Amino acid sequence: MAIDVLLTGFTPFDGAGVNESWEAVRRAAPVLRQRGLDVEALELPVQFDRAGDLLVHAVREHRPRLVVAAGLAAGRAGITPERVAINVRDARIPDNAGAAPVDEPVVADGPVGYFSTLPIKAMVAALPDGVPGAVSQSAGTYVCNDVFYRLQHLLATDAALGGTRGGFVHVPSADVVDPLTVARALVRMVEVALRTEVDEPLIGGAEH
Repeated sequence: MAIDVLLTGFTPFDGAGVNESWEAVRRAAPVLRQRGLDVEALELPVQFDRAGDLLVHAVREHRPRLVVAAGLAAGRAGITPERVAINVRDARIPDNAGAAPVDEPVVADGPVGYFSTLPIKAMVAALPDGVPGAVSQSAGTYVCNDVFYRLQHLLATDAALGGTRGGFVHVPSADVVDPLTVARALVRMVEVALRTEVDEPLIGGAEH
């Protein structure tokens, strides 16, 4: 049976004790359920291949209307929905299984990139007052982008998932925005995405 929303976050990595993306997801999911939505939450490992495999399996199992994958971007100043996933792995640090691919494709012979199918500009516009956010033009080349690309490739190539939309949101570290505030923002962005089929024509570009 199809569900409304699949949310994912990541386990800790690079020696950290927590991953703010999962902290936000695990707090947002019950709030969305209280508001009448059928929601599944999944914690993904910070591992190339494995994380994407688990996400693909979950999407096929639950057939959600919406998939929002979240990850940590520790150096960013706000909540940043991603515009595009690119078909490259180039790891600055090893993943949690020790893999450190360089200049490898996420999907062999896949297209260069995929755009998010979430209304990313409307989601940013809906952030609560005082919560920083912006559209991001790059999800990096680490496991976050890997999961994002695998998700968009799945949605683009599996006809059985034609009604599912998805994308990726990076969240900042807890010293920038506390996880409870990020969770509230995530709830609002999910609700906006569910009711917004066509994104708003707002400025969301960047000079660099």
